[in-house]
Amino acid sequence: MNDATSGQHAPVRASVCMATYRGSGFVEEQIVSILRELGPHDELVVVDDASPDETADVVRRFNDERIRLVVAPQNRGYVRTFEEAIRLSQGKFIFLSDQDDVWVEGRLAAMMEALETVHVVASNFDVLGDGPRPWIPKLRSSDSGRNVANLWGVLVGYRAYYGCAMGFRREAVGLVVPIPSYVRESHDLWLAICGNTARSIRHLDQSTILRRLHGDNQTPAGWRSLRKILAARLMLVRLMAEAFRRNRKRRLAPIGSWRP
Repeated sequence: MNDATSGQHAPVRASVCMATYRGSGFVEEQIVSILRELGPHDELVVVDDASPDETADVVRRFNDERIRLVVAPQNRGYVRTFEEAIRLSQGKFIFLSDQDDVWVEGRLAAMMEALETVHVVASNFDVLGDGPRPWIPKLRSSDSGRNVANLWGVLVGYRAYYGCAMGFRREAVGLVVPIPSYVRESHDLWLAICGNTARSIRHLDQSTILRRLHGDNQTPAGWRSLRKILAARLMLVRLMAEAFRRNRKRRLAPIGSWRP
């Protein structure tokens, strides 16, 4: 187990960024599935959002040098927690992870292969236990380059971008972070917007995680009031404008330009 200040002697290949909160019942299974995918020069950065339960203790019990745990002094919400994990990451490739899913074997290799040619990758998911998926259609690789259509799909809600099934290259960190201060949810849609406005995103047809759907999921579920729907759409429009602004201000560094 490393703390946030621990150094790495060799360059870090892949960083998995996990935000945890009240996850003691599920996080162990998730970490086991992640560690199976990681190599000796990869890392799992866990930022715990001041959980009142034993989540941090469960993470510590792994005693694995690839795990770096940070416990926040106060609760800030999962968007800021993911943002801190990204800032702390050191890898060439960065992947987001929820605390309560299970990674599918081969996930890391498939997503890193996609990231050899684009800055952002988005894959699909299945439901743990073969439960029913949400109604939203799966991503299709054939839509990867349809960036305007993808942005429209984000706006109206039929593009299935989920942060737990996404990753990006180190060169894209300056575009993704800081996450705009008004974002309290949907950081995954922000990442999708960044990739599509930069015209550098790839969809994978395959599912790379098994999502655990339960009453404590942080992702909003169910029907919302019209007022909340309109507020969310306004936020997405603001995010698209911000992503275009950042792309104009500092274009993404060419793939392969980053060096540790």
